[in-house]
Amino acid sequence: MTEEAHAVNGSKKLNKTMLGKLLIIAVLMFGFGYGLVPVYRQICELTGVNILTSKDVSEKEIANSQIDKSRVVTVEFDANTQGPWRFRPTVASMQVHPGEMTQIMYEVVNKQAYKMDAQAIPSYAPQQAARFFKKVECFCFKQQTLGPNEARQMPVVFFIDPALPKDVKTITLSYTFFEVGGKQQAAVKNEQGKS
Repeated sequence: MTEEAHAVNGSKKLNKTMLGKLLIIAVLMFGFGYGLVPVYRQICELTGVNILTSKDVSEKEIANSQIDKSRVVTVEFDANTQGPWRFRPTVASMQVHPGEMTQIMYEVVNKQAYKMDAQAIPSYAPQQAARFFKKVECFCFKQQTLGPNEARQMPVVFFIDPALPKDVKTITLSYTFFEVGGKQQAAVKNEQGKS
């Protein structure tokens, strides 16, 4: 054999040895990863972490204990506008249990042929209900920009705090939707500048 043939055979032998080592390492890594699952479960059970995913937890234990099913509160929805809008809730009222997460949609239509920025301001009746009405998501959290003649449905996700006084049986959520800046305000400023 020539020196070149020896080198090729040596390279092939080294490649086969390396391939064997890599396969053994890959099998060991897979086995290690597979073995970690039961170890992880045992650690979670011992520490009480991730307990809701165990199979022996009943639905009753998972249910939201914050919902007061013994009470019903009627929530009425109202809409007012300051400007060229059509603005209204999709339902006039609904009954909810305190603590229950609920969603309502409001519809708004920009009746102008140009883009407008607007903001909604909420109000509550009775006044004492305001601190018990908890909004999780609301279009009133930020300004809305509506394109020319654009129609949009906007959600309000809320719950009534179970600490709401028992004598409050009805809450009215009212929004006033008004233009922020824009052509109407610019027209007012132009009129004031001419004076």
